[in-house]
Amino acid sequence: MATPLATLSTKQASLRSLSVKERLQRSIAARSGEVVLRRDLVNFGSPAQVSRALKQLVAEGKLVKIGTGVYAKAAPGPISGIPMARQPLGALAAETFDRLGIPWQLGAAQRRYNERLTTQVPWRTTFDTGKRRISRRLQIGKRVVEYENDLTRPAWRRRRSRSTRPV
Repeated sequence: MATPLATLSTKQASLRSLSVKERLQRSIAARSGEVVLRRDLVNFGSPAQVSRALKQLVAEGKLVKIGTGVYAKAAPGPISGIPMARQPLGALAAETFDRLGIPWQLGAAQRRYNERLTTQVPWRTTFDTGKRRISRRLQIGKRVVEYENDLTRPAWRRRRSRSTRPV
């Protein structure tokens, strides 16, 4: 009587013998783009197995976590050797929004700089999301993506207006 593995092709049998972490690692390496969403990896095992494998890949420096369920491919830093994302935060955030189907455009400061209307280099990573509110936090180290939208004023104006509010 044939065993279930004997009926599989050699390639399928070899893939089945790999651990969840090894299968995730192969899948991530074969993907185009720099962003890996957790929802893309649900078919590789149970939620606990996928979580464990992702934690191991982050600990090994293969991935960097940039948000809840959002990871970026990593490489060792040139000076310190500490794992860091291969792309800047702005590029990773734009790719994340595209993958999630969120319409976006650059923030007002970046647009003005790109159109050469100002020489002030924007130091914040800001995205305009139109009429959509977003609470997703994307961050690498201390750099955080900030949001502007049509419903609220930019974050830097909100902070200033709170302090000048009458008591």
